[in-house]
Amino acid sequence: MTPDDYEEKFENWKNYQKFLYNERMLGIDDIAVFVRVAELRNFSAAGRDLRLSAAVVSNRIGNLERRLGVQLLNRTTRRVALTPEGEIYYDHCVRILEEVERAEDAIVAQRAQPRGPLKVTAPTVFGRMHLVPLIPQFAADFPDIQVRLDLSDQLHDLIRESYDLAIRVADLKDSTAIVRKLADNRRFLCAAPSYLENHGTPKQPDDLLAHTCLLLRFPGSQQFRWVLNGKDGPVTINVSGAMDSDSGEAIRDWCLAGNGIALLSVYEAGHDIKDGRLKVVLPQHPPPGHGLYALYPHGRYVPPRVRAFIDFLAKAYGAKAPWLKGLPKGLKP
Repeated sequence: MTPDDYEEKFENWKNYQKFLYNERMLGIDDIAVFVRVAELRNFSAAGRDLRLSAAVVSNRIGNLERRLGVQLLNRTTRRVALTPEGEIYYDHCVRILEEVERAEDAIVAQRAQPRGPLKVTAPTVFGRMHLVPLIPQFAADFPDIQVRLDLSDQLHDLIRESYDLAIRVADLKDSTAIVRKLADNRRFLCAAPSYLENHGTPKQPDDLLAHTCLLLRFPGSQQFRWVLNGKDGPVTINVSGAMDSDSGEAIRDWCLAGNGIALLSVYEAGHDIKDGRLKVVLPQHPPPGHGLYALYPHGRYVPPRVRAFIDFLAKAYGAKAPWLKGLPKGLKP
């Protein structure tokens, strides 16, 4: 064999290795696209999430199906659904992507701090008052993590909307997500002194039926049913009012302006109660307290950047949350 033969054989080998590498990389990219389409059930939505055109997404899925020799998705003009083969493939693909991320994180951990984008959703008022002020310090402590904070009072689907983490103030006994409690929270019925002067002060839970109540409404919200602690157990009052909103911030502002009675958390109304801008209504019948929780998708790999953020918040809020300190006597936990 001549030197030219060796050189030709070597070049062919390099090209073959390059081909295999490109095929593997394209396969991982196609898998990531397929997973987002399967979760969002929509090519355009997956494209927006991945910053790709719907045509590119469709081509990627087509490439994947041709390579596998099966149809993974049933497509109609309105929606996309997984085929039985697609259901099986999706479960494996999720694990593959998690293993890839876990492998990358293991390498990064050897030489650097946690890194990458962190997509977080939190309630509007809580986020503005108690989360937004902490983000700059977290960014300084972890400069390689990019925090993408979405403040909304609506409940987001963590998987479908690709959130890494949700901060929730609720009763999460039946949550299907992984939950870590960060702090305690209390809730009160509150009204401005001006409202109580003009409309009177409720003496018992049923009196609320004659009052204007400010309601937080969004799909899935149950806040038009206020549950209060009564002498013989919980009492449910179907309250009503002329003003409601999907924004907790709007409810608090209306309450401060004397427009009605609101059910507020101590983290959003604590300072107003301490300073006399709001009065606690029916203090002998408080609503059950809720905790502050961090949620992340069940069964998914938890990247170091998510664990770092949760640990940071747990340390910042401490054993006793700052919003529980300094409450007037009789309202303390």
